[in-house]
Amino acid sequence: MATGEQLSSRGQAWFCTTGLPNDIVIEVDDMYFHLHKSPLMSKSRKLQQLIAEHETNHSSEAEEKEKHRHLVFTDFPGGSETFELAAKFCFGAKIDLSSSNVVPLRCAGEFLEMTEQHSKENLISKTETFLSHSVLNSIKNSIIALKSCERLLPLADTLAITRRCVDSIVSETLFRLPVSDSASTLLLPTGGRRSRRTGEDDSWFEELRLLGLPMFKQLILAMKGSDSALKSEIIETCLLQYAKKHIPALSRSNRKALTSSSSSEAEQKELLEIVITNLSSKHSTPVRFLFGLLRTATVLKASEACNDVLEKKIGSQLDEVTLDDLLIPSYSYLNETLYDIDCVARILGYFLEEERNVAAIDGRAPRSPGLMLVGKLIDGYLSEIATDANLKPSKFYDLAISVPDRARLFHDGLYRAVDVYLKAHPWVSKSDREKICAVLDCQKLTLEACSHAAQNERLPLRAVVRVLFFEQLQLRRAIAGKLGAAEEPSRHSAAMAEEEEVEDDNNTWQVTVRENQVLRLDMDSMRTRVHELERECSSMKRAIEKMDKMGPRGGGPWRASLALGRKFGCKFKTQVCDSHEPATREGRPHRR
Repeated sequence: MATGEQLSSRGQAWFCTTGLPNDIVIEVDDMYFHLHKSPLMSKSRKLQQLIAEHETNHSSEAEEKEKHRHLVFTDFPGGSETFELAAKFCFGAKIDLSSSNVVPLRCAGEFLEMTEQHSKENLISKTETFLSHSVLNSIKNSIIALKSCERLLPLADTLAITRRCVDSIVSETLFRLPVSDSASTLLLPTGGRRSRRTGEDDSWFEELRLLGLPMFKQLILAMKGSDSALKSEIIETCLLQYAKKHIPALSRSNRKALTSSSSSEAEQKELLEIVITNLSSKHSTPVRFLFGLLRTATVLKASEACNDVLEKKIGSQLDEVTLDDLLIPSYSYLNETLYDIDCVARILGYFLEEERNVAAIDGRAPRSPGLMLVGKLIDGYLSEIATDANLKPSKFYDLAISVPDRARLFHDGLYRAVDVYLKAHPWVSKSDREKICAVLDCQKLTLEACSHAAQNERLPLRAVVRVLFFEQLQLRRAIAGKLGAAEEPSRHSAAMAEEEEVEDDNNTWQVTVRENQVLRLDMDSMRTRVHELERECSSMKRAIEKMDKMGPRGGGPWRASLALGRKFGCKFKTQVCDSHEPATREGRPHRR
């Protein structure tokens, strides 16, 4: 059978050249099909009735006019492309069925009433056979067929095709995904796994992402409500991969995501809430993706319940978070700061609450590795936000003290954050400076940090005195440790000398005695220096008490402190990295 198309003044025209005269014109979506009525009537009961009614109504007209019978189908399922295939089937032409056209042809056969009662081996039976044997036993083909159902509603639902495709996808997913495998490995298209039944690869997941939101929601509900419910991690992976396709704002690199996406903002918000609602309770979701969901939820103005779910889930995995993830921009005009510090404080609170609950149940040690990582992370976050000119002292202080003391083995990182804040906020009052410095535990500062802090002009005088005091304590401990270590080798050397005296080892004994004498001289020198430092500290304390009684005269406390330093000759060599310089991170411009 030869066919052809041409353009007419009213639209495209399609002609069938089979040797039979074209005595009927059927219009479908501005396409005019010039056909012969006999093959159509032999296959379609509906066309037979329509043509018969048309001939009865126009029996009195001339024979010439009967050749121009005209039928119009305004709601033909699948449109003109599907009607063309159905017309070819009526004229005996071979049509190639596929997973993308079988559902439209099945609906067209239903619309035209192409049943077995009217004609043997008709279109309905042909499409049903292909649908059952070649489509619904393959997860990829079932998804393609489900996609074609979207423009055939509600007829596809009436014929139960949509439900059959969804059930096939759920059952095939259960069959091909072993329980022992993880969802992220099984469902990612780069996994390269093979189906145990059909031998197809995992490219079917790309087809799943092409489904519209209503059809995708129906599929997810079926997955959750199946008798043998799919693992929550598998459903979550489906949701996350689908969200990556339809919510481009999840990627930080796409700054125009909301406007460039094919989905509307309302659809993106609905999808986002669906994803958040169905997140797994286990730690299977990548933390970076959770932060992407949180940022997008803020932009799309999702409900507070969704934000709470995300913050709690991130809080439960806070020890896996990087500093770059924690820098959440502040999208609200109510916040003056560059970053959303309140959100980070809530996330930290959820983490600490879970830590307390786990410790109460398991009896875990007070200082867990995860808690130590979080303490280091928050100190780095404090250093990063300290340069923000709008950051108030109270907010900086509250976040600093919210970290438990056991989470910080040393306070060097916290000291750096305090120093950066004081440098970026020189207008902060004396009381606020003292309050901020009060978060530091001088006993947890290393000698290098103490040396740096002792000559830091930005610190209040009280803080400097505390640093000097605890620096002396550290020196005394260090000296005591060296003395103990020196006495032990001395005793050991004496014992060795006695044992080897018979073997004429007088030279070794003399060397050992000489080394001990030198070491003791060094220890005496160190004791003298410690006594001098103690006397200087006592003199400084008396001078400070005298200065407090005299009041703020003679240039203020800082000039007095500098005078004290010159008086007692306090000079400290800085051995720690200079935190006076602006805080910057590699690959990231400095923010003010």
